[in-house]
Amino acid sequence: MPDYRRNRIPGGTYFFTVNLLERGSSLLFTHIQDLRDAVRTVRARRPFHIDAWVVLPDHMHAVWTLPDDDTDYSGRWKAIKIAFAKSLPKAERLSAVRAAKGERGIWQRRFWEHTIRDEQDYAAHVDYVHINPLKHGLVTRLKDWPHSSFHRCVARGIYAPDWAGQGVEDVFAGERGV
Repeated sequence: MPDYRRNRIPGGTYFFTVNLLERGSSLLFTHIQDLRDAVRTVRARRPFHIDAWVVLPDHMHAVWTLPDDDTDYSGRWKAIKIAFAKSLPKAERLSAVRAAKGERGIWQRRFWEHTIRDEQDYAAHVDYVHINPLKHGLVTRLKDWPHSSFHRCVARGIYAPDWAGQGVEDVFAGERGV
């Protein structure tokens, strides 16, 4: 079994991508209140700050900052995934392996994490979170996507209401080697 090593910094800020098992599903969008309830429940027991978040139909991106003495973002994601799965009827297809392990067929097992290095990295990842509905062709204006912290950022004066992420893709193209 692979040895997945995660960077853990007490009080760190992290960017995440979390995917449904079945890409192309709209489960997160159609059950957004269940997801919100799961996040609210986990945050009540194990606090973290949501710096940015966008929920798309089949995946989500987030930037979180943990409390000063805490490194356990994996436990929080596990709890969110479990709470969300428990809120849904058991209607998904299950592989023989998942069924044998008593798992649900909702989430990909892993998630992608990146430790934020500095203010420039932070700004780039927060922008990337917010540009995603436009990037995936879900809207033509970011203000039209309801499941994003973009609206909170507009209210705080961080973004203009018509912001469209100019230059965001250029920042990440260099990281992907494109």
